[in-house]
Amino acid sequence: MDTVPDTKKIPDEIRPHIEVEAPGGEKKVLMHSCCAPCSGELMELMIENGIELTIFFYNPNIHPKSEYEIRKNENIRYAEKLGIPFIDADYDVQEWFYKAKGMEKEPEKGIRCTMCFDMRFVRTAEYAAENGFKVITSSLGISRWKDMDQINDSGIKAAELFDGVEYWTYNWRKNGGGERMYKIAKREKFYKQEYCGCIYSLRDTNNWRESNGREKISLGEEFYGETIPGA
Repeated sequence: MDTVPDTKKIPDEIRPHIEVEAPGGEKKVLMHSCCAPCSGELMELMIENGIELTIFFYNPNIHPKSEYEIRKNENIRYAEKLGIPFIDADYDVQEWFYKAKGMEKEPEKGIRCTMCFDMRFVRTAEYAAENGFKVITSSLGISRWKDMDQINDSGIKAAELFDGVEYWTYNWRKNGGGERMYKIAKREKFYKQEYCGCIYSLRDTNNWRESNGREKISLGEEFYGETIPGA
């Protein structure tokens, strides 16, 4: 994708100016993206600070394939709007199931999630090393549903496997980042994901819903859509 980031596409009224700098003052960053809602704030914040961002979409955990395609295409849609290069990596779902074998009953934030982060970040770091990126990071840590230390540990371990690659552990939630993530999702009417992504997360979320008298998740139907005043 031959694109040039366009800060004019970002409404000024919903975001203060916040300065961020990648490790070592690097201007090129490869960001592993899990989805559009989580990555929107990172995308806007980095390009506003003059960082040459490239998105790396590698999420073989997402199930079913129809859900994977919706999440990926939403991310592509916003990347194209802002002029950010997007790397569409291989789905590789069978390898993910192979690595998850024996962890089917593990809880959210447990060892299965660590395996999942490790797998995705190693692939990101490998691409970075092969394509001249010295810094990688991920949108996963902005979600309040995730353990930031668990994510950062996986990112650091992955980067250490490749000479010259560093994982950027910036706390994307701070300075109102977590709140802006939702504002951007509503403004852009992103697809609203109602479970983390894998088949076991879908199972456990539906089990919780049923036990609390709620209907099961309807895949592909929910979108953020509240109007932001002035947007």
